[in-house]
Amino acid sequence: EAQLVESGGGLVQPGGSLTLSCAASGITFSNYDMSWVLQAPGKGREWVASITSNPVTVYYANSVKGRFTISRDNSKNTLSLEMKSLKTEDTGVYCCTRTLFGGACWGQGTQVTVSS
Repeated sequence: EAQLVESGGGLVQPGGSLTLSCAASGITFSNYDMSWVLQAPGKGREWVASITSNPVTVYYANSVKGRFTISRDNSKNTLSLEMKSLKTEDTGVYCCTRTLFGGACWGQGTQVTVSS
């Protein structure tokens, strides 16, 4: 059974940092382009960042460019999102998807709350 399981969320103050992880199983992870999306309270799903399979190219939404870094470790079937200089508007549920520039969330996602 194919699964994507997110972790690493939490409560952080504005300006703080978090690193999210997405563990993939049941798929040939290295073959897939992957993304992170954000489901913010009261808003639609928002694309955050994407990374292609091979060769690796990364893309970022303007709102996170320079603050977030997406990466992948194909040997561990893991996708990561390093988030720095967090803002209150980064609050919401983050999930990983198996496509570029968006996609559907398979799992529960991981909650990130940026608040003082």
